[in-house]
Amino acid sequence: MSSATDILARKPKNIAIETNPKHELNVVDAELPEQGPDDCLVHVRATGICGSDVHFWKTGGIGNSVIRGDLGLGHESSGIVIKTGSNVKRLKVGDRVALECGIPCSKPTCEFCRTGRYNGCPDIIFYSSPPVNGTLRRYHVHPEAWLHLLPDSITYEEGALLEPLSVALAGIERSGLRLGDPLVICGAGPIGMVSLLAANAAGAAPIVITDIDQNRLAMAKSLVPRVRIVEVQRNMDAKENADQIKQALGQEAKLVLECTGVESSIHTGIYASRFGGSVFIIGVGKDFQEVPFMHASFREIDIRFQFRYHETYPKAIMLVSEGLIDLKPLVTHRFTLEQAKEAFEAASTPASKAVKVQLLDD
Repeated sequence: MSSATDILARKPKNIAIETNPKHELNVVDAELPEQGPDDCLVHVRATGICGSDVHFWKTGGIGNSVIRGDLGLGHESSGIVIKTGSNVKRLKVGDRVALECGIPCSKPTCEFCRTGRYNGCPDIIFYSSPPVNGTLRRYHVHPEAWLHLLPDSITYEEGALLEPLSVALAGIERSGLRLGDPLVICGAGPIGMVSLLAANAAGAAPIVITDIDQNRLAMAKSLVPRVRIVEVQRNMDAKENADQIKQALGQEAKLVLECTGVESSIHTGIYASRFGGSVFIIGVGKDFQEVPFMHASFREIDIRFQFRYHETYPKAIMLVSEGLIDLKPLVTHRFTLEQAKEAFEAASTPASKAVKVQLLDD
């Protein structure tokens, strides 16, 4: 194992990927950060491109999070500790870690932090959410408390995928999914795929997953052979697509995990639900949307939402290390940090047939 001095001598530049209000994507040489007493300097070895990264680049904002200057992207990362602060006791140089990128205030006066729902902390810092730079860079300083030690059985690529898996696990937890629940997953993108893997491990049955892309549906089938796939038809309305889904499921869904945020897909999920069912919306969509209000009302369909996650990383690490969830097939494209522009093009272009694009730095 190389020492921190060796790594920094071999790779002195802190390459980082940024966007700005002009929707440019730039590969820059950022300053090398200095860790505080409670922090670790991490050599980031793998970072996945999230849909939110693409969204910030293409549109300049998500909801109230608006880019007003240069913004470093990335929050799906893992790496190796190369320096530690004076107060760091749990971790040491050479430890392989996953980075949990939502850093709450952790004050006892904060109700959200005190009760364990720290994702709702009003003073949370989330790396890659404006104006805080992200982790898509070579070197990053991170609080020790929010670094999760990786066992030898988990690769850096899998370590970076623990972040989208955390989103899925939070959805499974909040939705109340139980063994034998008939489930529909709308969208076979990265979050849909990890939701499928998590729901399969949780014992949902039967499961239908939908998408407009045949390649993604084929990949979903390869990940979980028992899943039933439905290709959403653009020339059909939400009720017609819902009929397809119910036919494939053999019944109406007790639970729908909506992983696209697309209005028509949300409508389809609602129409596919049984009386008293739930539509759990994980995907990010337009700020304002219409829903089939009275249909949901007359059918007592619960429509619920999710904001990030909390207390999921230890569980995600355990599920992967125990072999209950296999994340390896999700990485379809790999690039170096210097190839960031090509990586983002692949992540944002349907013709590339990418599921998860990662940038690696050895």
